[in-house]
Amino acid sequence: MSGQRIGLRQSQRLQLNTALQTSIRLLRMDAGGLTRFLEEQAETNPYLRVEAPPVVPGQWLPRWSQAFSAGSAPEAAATGPSLMSHVLTEIDALTRSSRERQIALVLAEALEPSGWLGVPLEVLARRAGCATGDAAAVLKRLQRMEPAGLFAEDLSDCLRIQAEEAGVMDPVMEVCLDNLPLLAEGAIGRLARLAACEEADVLRRIRVIRSFDPKPGAQFDPGTVDAREPDLVVTRSAGGWDVQLNRSALPAVAVVRPGSRPAQPEERARLAAALELTRMLERRNATLLRIAREVLSRQSAALEAGLGALGPLRQTEIAEALGLNDSTVSRAVAGVAVATPLGTWRMVDLFATQLGDSSGPAIRSALTRLIAAENPRRPLSDRALAEALGLVGHPVARRTVTKYREMLRIPTAGQRRR
Repeated sequence: MSGQRIGLRQSQRLQLNTALQTSIRLLRMDAGGLTRFLEEQAETNPYLRVEAPPVVPGQWLPRWSQAFSAGSAPEAAATGPSLMSHVLTEIDALTRSSRERQIALVLAEALEPSGWLGVPLEVLARRAGCATGDAAAVLKRLQRMEPAGLFAEDLSDCLRIQAEEAGVMDPVMEVCLDNLPLLAEGAIGRLARLAACEEADVLRRIRVIRSFDPKPGAQFDPGTVDAREPDLVVTRSAGGWDVQLNRSALPAVAVVRPGSRPAQPEERARLAAALELTRMLERRNATLLRIAREVLSRQSAALEAGLGALGPLRQTEIAEALGLNDSTVSRAVAGVAVATPLGTWRMVDLFATQLGDSSGPAIRSALTRLIAAENPRRPLSDRALAEALGLVGHPVARRTVTKYREMLRIPTAGQRRR
């Protein structure tokens, strides 16, 4: 009869505490998700105050839907053809020569999901190899495109195009559109004095402005493009490229400190939780900035020439360079968007899977350019596109071309043929 034995066995188990779970959760949130989470925390913690994101001049304008809200969300995209597919079709009808078409294609590549141009016209003119006046003339033709407001240079320009299309542009409307910050502040009296009119006249123009769409490009199927406000902003500085948090997308968080030490244990716990949450938020922002700056410093060629110039890059390389865990980098870049002079990009696209010596975004960029430049009467098949991509340094299979073409919501060659 075998006897029972009592033995000791040592084992290790990692159990995530609540603070660590919250820290990980914050790291993987984009700006919108972070705002909602913080608002929920503030509702249950009297020591935590969350204020609406501030408007930061010159960083990411506009947040005008809050100021002019008409009860609907113009950012909500409908299903249908992609913005690029629509624009390429319209360019054929609006341009009169091959040179105009070439300039138009350069302008089209700079469109953001909102339908605005994401790059100054002077820069686009240099890319197209033409005078700024010639680019402006082509741009004027493209701005006739439906829906009105596409190819606007900024918010004021977008609303102005729609006002002219609707036949409601007059001196009072001109003053309102030239002074959108005053309109956002609700400074009706100041606007009335500038326009030399009654306040009621300004209010009537505001009602008309509310009927306009500030993001006409969002009417189209966004495909793989993220049309929301970006989490990071990249600008050129004297020392190179500068990466900053988009403060207009982040709420202001503060701890409301009591006049005296809270007496009840529950109150002390809530104050401690509020303080810890602000520290977690600071660590989250600092980690995101470190990763973004390292990534974009290695992909600076793309900031100059577009996604087609992306080089090979893996998340493990960034993790090793910064002394972080691979999962930390993966969580931080998931869902994050960055506004660059060439448009708004998803951070994950900068780590695209490599195909030969090319990245996914580089191939999609080259594919878009090939289709945009093709003869509309003899469009290229997917097989022909694969061969053409191979000639420009992107060797891919036909099925890969088909996958990316469908991802970009570009019709088949038969559907593109006119």
